[in-house]
Amino acid sequence: MPINGCATPQGTARYRERFKENAAAEHFRQAQGLWLSAIGVGTYLGDANEESDRRYTEAVVRAVELGANVIDTAANYRFQRSERSIGAALSELVKRGFGREEIVICTKGGYLPFDGAPPRDVRQYIEDNFVKPGIATFAEIAGGSHCMTPRYLQDQLEQSLRNIGVDCIDVYYLHNPESQLAAVSEAEFWPRLRAAFETLEQAVAERKIGKYGVATWNGFRAEPDSEGYHSLEQMVATAREVGGRDHHFGFIQLPFNLAMPEALFFQNQKLGDEYVSALEAARALGVTVMASASILQGQVARGLPEAIREPLGSLATDAQTGIQFVRSAPGITTALVGMSSVAHVEENLQLARIPLAQPDDLLRVFDQE
Repeated sequence: MPINGCATPQGTARYRERFKENAAAEHFRQAQGLWLSAIGVGTYLGDANEESDRRYTEAVVRAVELGANVIDTAANYRFQRSERSIGAALSELVKRGFGREEIVICTKGGYLPFDGAPPRDVRQYIEDNFVKPGIATFAEIAGGSHCMTPRYLQDQLEQSLRNIGVDCIDVYYLHNPESQLAAVSEAEFWPRLRAAFETLEQAVAERKIGKYGVATWNGFRAEPDSEGYHSLEQMVATAREVGGRDHHFGFIQLPFNLAMPEALFFQNQKLGDEYVSALEAARALGVTVMASASILQGQVARGLPEAIREPLGSLATDAQTGIQFVRSAPGITTALVGMSSVAHVEENLQLARIPLAQPDDLLRVFDQE
């Protein structure tokens, strides 16, 4: 039987209360009615084997015990194995006294996922698992790997619910919708996105998801006239058309780190008659921003110069320094960090006790480069 319910305002407030004695005041942030930890667990990297499954399960359990209640994954991460590892962790956490309503589970649909391991014949796998059952046609699959039609999203949502062992997912993202723009025109893209939003609004009505959004890589960092660019203003307008003023488009995810700070500094999002940064646009539009790639798969977690370390507090490790930059940025709610070992969890969650860097300190990081 699945674990019932979603994260709730009362449940996440209770989770926050667990750490009132030993977490910095800014470690929990209120967004979309929930209390979210400033650091969350990402589950992208890792081998597709039972050892990695076990390590992720242990890491997620330990992270929740230490003050991270945001868990992020996707159907295609490690061929569905990351979702299943989170499901195992959630079952263990319930046994240890944590309620489902305390934990914010986020996943994504869009890329066609394999099941446990790559198939020998990818096209045959797609035909057998998606085309023949009537879930998607080859024409609906952009670039041979991405789909966001209503039938496909309905199928993927049900699959993710089964994988995680829950009856409700807190945040369901369209995964890299900019992938569509390499195969279809803008004129075709927006009706596809609208249809996807309609499907997700219906899933909210059915209590299968709490909120929805888009998780991007280039979409909110690109130049406004480039092929893969997304207008957040237009996305929110589309959600309003579909769901009215009380629509449930509440989250975006984008990469943000010391090497990719565009969301804070690049004024590429049109808002009314002016251009502002993605973080400014999200704040104005009532959208919560989650940062992916907070340490860029470890690339900004080693060898940082003192000119960067000192403004961010001369912390014990470079990984902590990179995460401190992300979680301190105005407008970022949660810094998602890939953590597949208990040791990394324990190192990174030491930050829960440490105050944020100040805005002037963030600017000094780049003034000294």
